[in-house]
Parts: sequence; structure tokens; C-alpha cells
Amino acid sequence: MNREWSVSRARSLQTSYTEVSEILMPNETNNLERALGGAVLHWMDICGAIAGRRFARRQVVTAAMDHVDFIAPIELGDIVTVTGYVFDTGATSMDVRVDVRAERPQHGEANETATSFFTFIALDESETPTAVPALRCPTTAEADLRDRALEARRSRRRELARELEEPADGEGRASE
Repeated sequence: MNREWSVSRARSLQTSYTEVSEILMPNETNNLERALGGAVLHWMDICGAIAGRRFARRQVVTAAMDHVDFIAPIELGDIVTVTGYVFDTGATSMDVRVDVRAERPQHGEANETATSFFTFIALDESETPTAVPALRCPTTAEADLRDRALEARRSRRRELARELEEPADGEGRASE
């Protein structure tokens, strides 16, 4: 892939910004009338794919999803808003931050409920990975979104690495 070609076609973070809203209905809830984790993951994957397709202007496929944090429950009838945007690119890949928020307008409440990072691969007409544009952030707001996503991902990875290195509650690691 010619990265120079990709850089010459740089696109802004705003090009990818996607917001999708749903109402949590009974068929997407568990026996506690809260969102099924699988439904939330589905919405997140769709939102991320839309962000990737808008950015690459090509078909994309999900390559990876980082650790998902379920922060708070989503209740039956909540308005669920999923946002996603490309915050980093590789030769054929795009990293997308996806966040989920639940609103209860009747109570004037809104809560962050889930977050994750997805990687999507752009495909050409023969479904082969193909070059994606470079990311540019021409505004301070876009640069701030990118920087927050990059730092959140780095922080999450450092935390995960620490957890893997440290034995839990004084127990030895399996390899010891």
C-alpha cells in the first residue's frame, strides 16, 4: 500500500463522526428489564462500522474490539445514543472510539453506560484490505477528541498489562 497516496487523501475526524439513537425496547432486555449486553455490543459495532465507512468511503469489516467497559445499566424505555469516530489510522485499518449514553428525559438524566475501541479494516471491490486515508484534525475540538481517545486507550492497555503481571490476592501466577 502506498501510504503517501493515503496521506494525500487525508480526511478529518469530523468526517467519521457518527451518532445513532435507539429506544431500549422489551425484546432487547433481560429479565431485569435492562439492556442485553449483546444488544449494546451490536449497536456499538454498527455505529463503529458507519464511522469507518464514512471515513474510508469503502466497505469495512470489524477486525477487533478492545475490552468493553459496561459502566451503568440501560433501563427499558431509555433513549440510547451511541457515538463513534475514527481517532487513529494504519495502512488499511481505522481505530474507532465508541461510547454509549442512556437518557431518561422524563427525569432529566443522562448516564455514560459503555465504552470500547474497535478496529475496522477497509476493503476494496474484491474484498481485499485496502489503503485508508490518513487522519487529520484541523480543529482544536477534533484534536482534543483524538488525544482523549489515544490517551484512554493507552491508559486502558497499561492497566490491563499491570493486571496480567500482578498476581491476584497473593496467588502465584500459573507459570510459577
